[in-house]
Amino acid sequence: MNVVFDFGGVLFRWHPPSFLARVWPHRVPDAEAGKAVVAEFFQNYGGDWGAFDQGLIDEDTVVRRIAARTGWPEAEVRAVVDAVPEELQLQRDTLALAEDLKRAGHRLFFLSNMPAPLADHLEQLHPLHQWFEAGVFSSRVKQSKPSAEVFQLAAAQFGVAPETLLLLDDHPANIEAARASAWQAELFTDAGSARLALQARGLLLL
Repeated sequence: MNVVFDFGGVLFRWHPPSFLARVWPHRVPDAEAGKAVVAEFFQNYGGDWGAFDQGLIDEDTVVRRIAARTGWPEAEVRAVVDAVPEELQLQRDTLALAEDLKRAGHRLFFLSNMPAPLADHLEQLHPLHQWFEAGVFSSRVKQSKPSAEVFQLAAAQFGVAPETLLLLDDHPANIEAARASAWQAELFTDAGSARLALQARGLLLL
Protein backbone atom coordinates (compact mmCIF):
# COMPACT_ATOMS: atom_id res chain seq x y z
CA MET A 1 0.00 0.00 0.00
CA ASN A 2 1.03 3.61 -0.63
CA VAL A 3 0.31 5.49 2.60
CA VAL A 4 0.02 9.28 2.39
CA PHE A 5 0.41 11.38 5.53
CA ASP A 6 -1.09 14.77 6.13
CA PHE A 7 1.19 17.00 8.22
CA GLY A 8 -0.66 19.51 10.43
CA GLY A 9 -2.66 17.59 13.04
CA VAL A 10 -1.14 14.26 11.96
CA LEU A 11 2.66 14.16 11.79
CA PHE A 12 3.06 17.60 13.34
CA ARG A 13 1.10 19.17 16.19
CA TRP A 14 -1.62 21.52 15.01
CA HIS A 15 -4.43 22.32 17.42
CA PRO A 16 -5.52 25.89 16.68
CA PRO A 17 -7.76 26.50 19.74
CA SER A 18 -5.03 25.69 22.26
CA PHE A 19 -2.43 27.35 20.01
CA LEU A 20 -4.34 30.64 20.04
CA ALA A 21 -4.95 30.34 23.78
CA ARG A 22 -1.19 30.17 24.21
CA VAL A 23 -0.30 32.95 21.77
CA TRP A 24 -3.26 35.27 22.39
CA PRO A 25 -4.20 34.81 26.07
CA HIS A 26 -5.69 38.33 26.13
CA ARG A 27 -8.19 37.31 23.42
CA VAL A 28 -8.46 33.55 23.99
CA PRO A 29 -8.61 32.58 27.68
CA ASP A 30 -8.81 28.86 26.94
CA ALA A 31 -9.07 26.34 24.10
CA GLU A 32 -12.87 26.19 24.29
CA ALA A 33 -13.13 29.95 23.82
CA GLY A 34 -10.60 29.67 21.01
CA LYS A 35 -12.93 27.82 18.65
CA ALA A 36 -14.79 30.95 17.53
CA VAL A 37 -11.56 32.90 17.13
CA VAL A 38 -10.04 30.05 15.11
CA ALA A 39 -13.01 30.14 12.74
CA GLU A 40 -12.57 33.88 12.21
CA PHE A 41 -8.79 33.80 11.89
CA PHE A 42 -8.35 30.76 9.61
CA GLN A 43 -11.78 30.73 7.89
CA ASN A 44 -11.68 26.92 7.79
CA TYR A 45 -8.50 27.27 5.69
CA GLY A 46 -10.35 29.08 2.95
CA GLY A 47 -10.24 32.82 2.33
CA ASP A 48 -7.04 34.58 3.33
CA TRP A 49 -5.33 31.60 4.93
CA GLY A 50 -6.43 29.36 2.08
CA ALA A 51 -4.68 31.67 -0.39
CA PHE A 52 -1.57 31.55 1.84
CA ASP A 53 -1.77 27.74 1.87
CA GLN A 54 -1.91 27.71 -1.91
CA GLY A 55 1.08 29.98 -2.33
CA LEU A 56 -1.05 32.69 -3.93
CA ILE A 57 -0.12 35.37 -1.37
CA ASP A 58 2.90 35.86 0.90
CA GLU A 59 3.16 36.21 4.67
CA ASP A 60 2.94 40.01 4.73
CA THR A 61 -0.18 39.93 2.58
CA VAL A 62 -1.99 37.35 4.69
CA VAL A 63 -1.24 39.39 7.81
CA ARG A 64 -2.62 42.57 6.22
CA ARG A 65 -5.71 40.82 4.89
CA ILE A 66 -6.60 39.15 8.18
CA ALA A 67 -6.10 42.41 10.07
CA ALA A 68 -8.22 44.36 7.59
CA ARG A 69 -10.99 41.74 7.61
CA THR A 70 -11.18 41.31 11.39
CA GLY A 71 -10.07 44.65 12.79
CA TRP A 72 -7.36 42.97 14.87
CA PRO A 73 -4.09 44.95 14.96
CA GLU A 74 -1.55 43.83 12.36
CA ALA A 75 1.07 43.35 15.06
CA GLU A 76 -1.17 40.86 16.87
CA VAL A 77 -1.98 38.96 13.68
CA ARG A 78 1.70 38.80 12.81
CA ALA A 79 2.46 37.43 16.28
CA VAL A 80 0.14 34.50 15.54
CA VAL A 81 1.64 33.84 12.11
CA ASP A 82 5.17 34.07 13.52
CA ALA A 83 4.30 31.54 16.25
CA VAL A 84 3.03 28.82 13.89
CA PRO A 85 6.45 27.17 13.29
CA GLU A 86 6.82 26.53 17.03
CA GLU A 87 3.35 24.95 17.11
CA LEU A 88 4.33 22.42 14.45
CA GLN A 89 6.10 20.04 16.80
CA LEU A 90 6.89 16.54 15.55
CA GLN A 91 4.45 13.94 16.88
CA ARG A 92 6.82 11.08 17.61
CA ASP A 93 4.08 8.46 17.98
CA THR A 94 2.96 9.25 14.42
CA LEU A 95 6.54 9.08 13.19
CA ALA A 96 6.88 5.66 14.87
CA LEU A 97 3.74 4.56 13.02
CA ALA A 98 5.25 5.74 9.72
CA GLU A 99 8.47 3.88 10.45
CA ASP A 100 6.54 0.68 11.22
CA LEU A 101 4.64 1.01 7.95
CA LYS A 102 7.89 1.41 6.06
CA ARG A 103 9.38 -1.65 7.78
CA ALA A 104 6.26 -3.58 6.78
CA GLY A 105 7.06 -2.82 3.13
CA HIS A 106 4.65 0.02 2.43
CA ARG A 107 5.65 3.14 0.51
CA LEU A 108 5.24 6.49 2.26
CA PHE A 109 4.29 9.87 0.80
CA PHE A 110 2.87 13.14 2.12
CA LEU A 111 0.21 15.59 1.00
CA SER A 112 0.03 18.74 3.08
CA ASN A 113 -1.74 22.07 2.92
CA MET A 114 1.21 24.22 3.97
CA PRO A 115 2.19 27.83 3.21
CA ALA A 116 5.60 28.22 1.58
CA PRO A 117 7.49 29.59 4.64
CA LEU A 118 6.23 26.72 6.79
CA ALA A 119 7.02 24.10 4.15
CA ASP A 120 10.57 25.48 4.00
CA HIS A 121 10.77 25.43 7.81
CA LEU A 122 9.74 21.78 8.04
CA GLU A 123 12.16 20.73 5.30
CA GLN A 124 15.03 22.51 7.02
CA LEU A 125 14.22 21.08 10.44
CA HIS A 126 13.35 17.47 9.57
CA PRO A 127 14.70 14.80 7.16
CA LEU A 128 11.49 14.57 5.18
CA HIS A 129 13.32 13.04 2.22
CA GLN A 130 14.38 10.16 4.45
CA TRP A 131 10.93 9.58 5.88
CA PHE A 132 9.00 9.84 2.60
CA GLU A 133 9.66 8.90 -1.02
CA ALA A 134 7.97 12.07 -2.23
CA GLY A 135 5.42 14.63 -1.17
CA VAL A 136 3.27 17.54 -2.22
CA PHE A 137 3.01 20.88 -0.41
CA SER A 138 -0.02 22.89 -1.48
CA SER A 139 1.92 26.15 -1.76
CA ARG A 140 4.27 24.64 -4.34
CA VAL A 141 1.55 23.36 -6.67
CA LYS A 142 -0.97 26.19 -6.13
CA GLN A 143 -3.66 23.66 -5.22
CA SER A 144 -4.90 22.53 -1.83
CA LYS A 145 -7.09 19.91 -0.24
CA PRO A 146 -9.97 19.26 -0.55
CA SER A 147 -9.86 20.11 -4.28
CA ALA A 148 -10.00 17.13 -6.62
CA GLU A 149 -7.14 18.64 -8.61
CA VAL A 150 -4.59 18.25 -5.82
CA PHE A 151 -5.42 14.57 -5.35
CA GLN A 152 -5.06 13.94 -9.08
CA LEU A 153 -1.79 15.88 -9.18
CA ALA A 154 -0.39 14.03 -6.15
CA ALA A 155 -1.20 10.60 -7.59
CA ALA A 156 0.50 11.60 -10.83
CA GLN A 157 3.59 12.91 -9.03
CA PHE A 158 3.82 9.78 -6.90
CA GLY A 159 3.49 7.66 -10.02
CA VAL A 160 0.91 5.28 -8.59
CA ALA A 161 -2.74 4.48 -9.23
CA PRO A 162 -5.17 6.48 -7.04
CA GLU A 163 -6.86 3.36 -5.70
CA THR A 164 -3.54 2.20 -4.21
CA LEU A 165 -3.20 5.39 -2.13
CA LEU A 166 -4.37 5.56 1.48
CA LEU A 167 -4.61 9.03 3.02
CA LEU A 168 -4.30 9.66 6.76
CA ASP A 169 -5.80 13.11 7.41
CA ASP A 170 -7.52 14.83 10.32
CA HIS A 171 -10.12 16.78 8.30
CA PRO A 172 -13.34 14.98 7.30
CA ALA A 173 -13.68 17.12 4.15
CA ASN A 174 -10.29 15.91 2.95
CA ILE A 175 -11.23 12.30 3.65
CA GLU A 176 -14.41 12.67 1.59
CA ALA A 177 -12.52 14.39 -1.25
CA ALA A 178 -9.84 11.71 -1.29
CA ARG A 179 -12.44 8.95 -1.56
CA ALA A 180 -14.22 10.86 -4.32
CA SER A 181 -10.90 10.85 -6.19
CA ALA A 182 -10.68 7.04 -5.91
CA TRP A 183 -8.20 7.11 -3.01
CA GLN A 184 -8.65 5.16 0.18
CA ALA A 185 -8.69 7.24 3.37
CA GLU A 186 -8.79 7.04 7.16
CA LEU A 187 -9.76 9.93 9.41
CA PHE A 188 -6.86 10.54 11.78
CA THR A 189 -7.58 11.39 15.41
CA ASP A 190 -4.41 10.08 17.06
CA ALA A 191 -1.59 7.67 16.29
CA GLY A 192 -2.99 4.88 18.45
CA SER A 193 -6.37 4.87 16.71
CA ALA A 194 -4.69 5.10 13.31
CA ARG A 195 -2.54 2.11 14.17
CA LEU A 196 -5.64 0.07 15.03
CA ALA A 197 -7.31 1.10 11.75
CA LEU A 198 -4.24 0.09 9.76
CA GLN A 199 -4.04 -3.21 11.60
CA ALA A 200 -7.70 -3.83 10.73
CA ARG A 201 -6.79 -3.26 7.08
CA GLY A 202 -4.01 -5.81 7.39
CA LEU A 203 -1.27 -3.25 6.82
CA LEU A 204 0.37 -3.83 10.19
CA LEU A 205 0.65 -6.87 12.41
CA LEU A 206 -1.57 -6.97 15.48
